[in-house]
Formats: sequence, C-alpha cells, structure tokens
Amino acid sequence: MIKEIEITLSPELVAQPQAIKEQLAATLKIKASRIQSYQIIKRSIDARSRKVIYRLQIRAFIDETFFTETTSFNYPPVKEDRTVIIVGAGPAGLFAALQCIENGLKPIVIERGKDVKQRRRDLAAINKEGIVNTESNYCYGEGGAGTYSDGKLYTRSNKRGDINKVLQIFVQHGADEDILIDARPHIGTNKLPQIISAIRETIESAGGEVRFDSKLTDFLIENGKIKGVVINQAQEILADSVILATGHSARDIYELLHAKNILIEAKPFALGVRIEHPQQVIDSAQYHCDIRSEFLPPAYYSMVEQVKTRGVFSFCMCPGGIIAPCATEVDEIVVNGWSPSKRNNPFANSGTVVQVTLNDVEGYDPLRMLNFQREIEQLAFEAGGGNLVAPAQRMIDFVENRLSIDLPKNSYLPGTKSVMLANILPEFVSESLKAALPLFGKKMKGYYTNEAILVGVESRTSSPVRIPRDKETFQHPQITGLYPCAEGAGYAGGIVSAAIDGINCANAILNQ
Repeated sequence: MIKEIEITLSPELVAQPQAIKEQLAATLKIKASRIQSYQIIKRSIDARSRKVIYRLQIRAFIDETFFTETTSFNYPPVKEDRTVIIVGAGPAGLFAALQCIENGLKPIVIERGKDVKQRRRDLAAINKEGIVNTESNYCYGEGGAGTYSDGKLYTRSNKRGDINKVLQIFVQHGADEDILIDARPHIGTNKLPQIISAIRETIESAGGEVRFDSKLTDFLIENGKIKGVVINQAQEILADSVILATGHSARDIYELLHAKNILIEAKPFALGVRIEHPQQVIDSAQYHCDIRSEFLPPAYYSMVEQVKTRGVFSFCMCPGGIIAPCATEVDEIVVNGWSPSKRNNPFANSGTVVQVTLNDVEGYDPLRMLNFQREIEQLAFEAGGGNLVAPAQRMIDFVENRLSIDLPKNSYLPGTKSVMLANILPEFVSESLKAALPLFGKKMKGYYTNEAILVGVESRTSSPVRIPRDKETFQHPQITGLYPCAEGAGYAGGIVSAAIDGINCANAILNQ
C-alpha cells in the first residue's frame, strides 16, 4: 500500500530518517516497522507561529517495496535538413535548443557574449575595477542573466508548461535533487556555471551549435517571412525559424526592430532600489529568535503594499546574498542580487520596486519606457561619480529626507556613495517607497531600520518593451517564422518561466 500524507517536524529532526518514519507511523497509526521506505515529495518551512516547523509531503510505502520513477531526457543526434536559429543563450534559448533536439530540429544558438569560463574575467573587471564590457557582463554571455542570478527556481507558471520537466533537466545536468522537493528551490550562483556548461555540451553532442561572440545585427526578411540573421554585421546564417530569446537588457534588439518597422510595444515595468539588511535581522524577524538555528536556512521575505494606486513590492530576494553591478553600458548603474548555494554571506538583499505605468511616461514612442529606464540609470551613474560606484542611503534617512552621514558596511563590491536617492528616482517612485517602507516595518519586526541600506537603482525587473506574438502560433504578427520569446519579449519573468517559454516556442515551430 502506498499513501501520500503530510507530516510536520521540528528543524532538528527533518534530516533524520528514523524520526520521519516514526512521525509517519504515528500519523498513519501503524507500527513503524511496516513502513518499508518513503519518498519526500515536497518540503517547506512554516514560520507563521513562534515554533518554526517543516512541512513534508511524503509518499509512504507500507508493507510494499520502495520504487521510484527516474526521469531522464534523451537528446538523439539531429539532422542538418531543418535548422532553427536561437538568438540568446539564456535559460529560454538553452531550453529551446534542448526541445528542438527532442523534436528532431537542429538548433544554432548565437550568443553575443562569452562562455562562462571567459565571462568570469569580465565580471571580475566589473567588480574590482568598475569596467563594463558591453558584450560580456552579468546580463550577456553563456546562461544569460540567469547564470549569475542566484538560480531561483520558484515560479507560478504551472499553467504555461511543465515545471517539473525544467527542474528534472537541471538535475540531469548537475543540480542538486533537492530542487525537486523544496517549496522555494534554488541552485546557487556558484553552481550554475557548471550546469549551464553541461547543458551546452548536451546540445553540441547531439549536433546542435552554440556560437559565442556572435551578436545579432540584422534580420533577413523577404515578403514578410524570416530567412535568417546577420551576425557581427558580416556573416549570414539562414533558417526559416528564428527564436528571439535575447533577454530584457538587449536594447539594441528593440532599436533594430523599431528601425526596420517591425512592430514592438511600450510595456509597464517596475523601478526602485535594492535594499540590504544584515541577514541576522531577517532571521530574527522571520524565525522569532535571537540567533537562527543551525538546522534552518537563512530566512527570506516577501513584501507587498498598495500605496494609493501603486503597488510597491519586494523582488528577487537573496538571503545570504550579494548586490551585483549589472550595467550593460559604461555610463549607467544597474543593481541586482545573487546568492551562493549555501546562502552564507552576512547580508540579505531584495529589490524593492514601484510600478511604472504607461501613463507615467509621456508620448507614444514604443521605446519611451526603455528610454525612461535608461535615463534613470544614467542619473544613478552620475550621482555615484563613476567606476560603477552606486548611490546609496540608509533606510530611515531616505524616508525622512536626510543625507546619510555614513553608510553601513554592505556587499556591493564597486562601492557606494551617500546621496539623496530622491534626486535620482522619479518623484512618484521615491514617494511611494517612503510611504511603503515604514508599513513593511510594521509587518516585519526589525525591517525598518537605519542599519538597512538602499542602493540604486533596481531597474531591470522586466522588459520595458513587448514584442507581440500570436497566442496560438507564437509568431510575430508581421513576420512569419520569427518567435519572440521569454523575458526579452515580455512573456516571462525568471529562470523557470523563461525555460518553459523557450520549450513552448520550440514546440510551436514543430507544430508549424
């Protein structure tokens, strides 16, 4: 007999198999000896009461031999007769390539940046010297922005596709199996590069291609049909299907589409700052303790508040993380966050942003939201004084309109400079943040403190442009064979949802 039930355990017992068996037996009202084995299906932390517990969804094998279904995906050699060009080697592009191989199509992935090994040097230059390589940075290169984004795999995209398939593929390429059961799975920035490289090796071993230092500079279009692309203003690659998975920071792609009179649309996004606390503050608030138990992971939080008609919310929270410089041009400041797999850094950071609507930016230009975003990033650069030094302010000082005399120690390696952030952010953004932060403090003890630092600006929460596509065929309404995909086209947000969208685009090509 096999039964699926939920049990609860204290953190110190959750890793002890005998304790799990005994709790299963007590819940099922049977002898523990009858439980031959068990399989954890889902695992989550419940910290709503003062006593923190784990909730385990378990498949128990009672008087029955344990078995488990192993999932693996086969990628047979592909033929040369039908190719698909995939622009961008982020999660969407790589998973689109894997799905193309499953479908018997040959993917040619072109990526403007470098492979993960070469990319590390450029990231070191960003952090240590404040030097931005505009083609190889935190956003461009093998794995895209996802490679250095903490590897959060939590998503609500279960209606868009098979989340478990995406997780299983990550496990098949080296991710820890815990991502299959954790309620909020993550891989860790330190582990993602090797996994991304393994996915590339799978693509290449099946006959697919991944070309680095290959920047899309033009589309080849005849009579409203895609015929291929031009890379590096020189080389033509021909194919009748192109998946455009360039991510939300490839502004030159939007500008190229606009210049060629290919329909794009302005899209709302969110703008704000990245807020960093000592991790101990978050642990104490969320776990109701002075010192976090060794059996609990660093705590996370999620905040949302309505300020008049605007939503203010936390975004991409990184326990035990680092604030990273994610500029893609030399004259802008963009910040984001990541965490290693153990999340063992002393700080916790989260984007905290305000909704920006189409009505907030005048005009009808489809690039107006992009230009607005760029303007704020350039103001932040000027305020920091160069070398990617970021403008920053203590939390209460920001709310009370006071320049911080000094700044707390923080994780942003290029350095921070005390400024009045309200002089950089649009007034509706800064006023919304000022109203929301004290309210966040009422929801979470210790959150509203001058030990927290606000670092500007968090501006790449999502694409400020949408590339339209047909709901059924996934193709651009004007260009047959062009498949706008994932975050860069405005149809995903995060690693898993982007991967799912890549899979969906590859399947749409097969169906055509």
